Amino acid sequence: MPITNDGAVGESKKMIIEIRDVSKLYRLGDQNVLALKHVNLKVEEGRFMAIAGSSGSGKSTLLNIMGCIDTPSKGQVIIDGRDVSGQAPDELAEIRARTIGFVFQTFNLLPVLSAEENVEYPLLQMPEISRDERRERVRTYLGIVGLSKYASHRPNQLSGGQRQRVAIARALVTNSRVVLADEPTANLDRKTGAGILDLMQKINVERGTTFVFSTHDRRVMERADTQVRMEDGRIMKLGLKLPDGSWKFVHDQSKGEEGPEINPEA
Repeated sequence: MPITNDGAVGESKKMIIEIRDVSKLYRLGDQNVLALKHVNLKVEEGRFMAIAGSSGSGKSTLLNIMGCIDTPSKGQVIIDGRDVSGQAPDELAEIRARTIGFVFQTFNLLPVLSAEENVEYPLLQMPEISRDERRERVRTYLGIVGLSKYASHRPNQLSGGQRQRVAIARALVTNSRVVLADEPTANLDRKTGAGILDLMQKINVERGTTFVFSTHDRRVMERADTQVRMEDGRIMKLGLKLPDGSWKFVHDQSKGEEGPEINPEA
């Protein structure tokens, strides 16, 4: 049964991502590794969701499948109402470019480009956007992340926190509906990491952008309004933050809700 944000099936809220009975099998040498096992998850628009788990739990694999970087071995992936399961790499690249933004723990900025050029880069893949509009968008999003005066600086002239802010601007400049962030605070000190989370939360509240994090950082988990806890390729718990700050777990497999297994050799 799909896990939704209120524990119900078929509710009417707009879903930006739906993961339906997804499994992922990798072949490593002569062994099969089942990274995800019949995962079901729906992500509502406007959520600030943390997918948490230890190394090897499947959280990064799930995030990559959500972002159309990887494809499932079984199951369906629905992005903004469109079934992307089994689509060609070029089609997946188009969906990534126009719907999904990415923020990585290592920033992934191009070192030879300035901050404004790094932010502009994904827009160059959209021929319908004029040069003037590209420049306006870059100015707008560098302003949102507080880096207008650093527009001409290259990554090696910026601090870690500033580089991550450039990465956030780059993720948003295509008017992404959802931003997927893989351990975005891992390479930052505590104060800088808190500032990045403040910025992301502000964008989430003010602009309605959906954020999904893969993390083991408790600070991220505490900021989230939705927690997904993974273990051994399964969602073990899904919790919603209540207005008083407490958590309601609408799905708790640790209490005995067992999902079906699949045969890794199938």
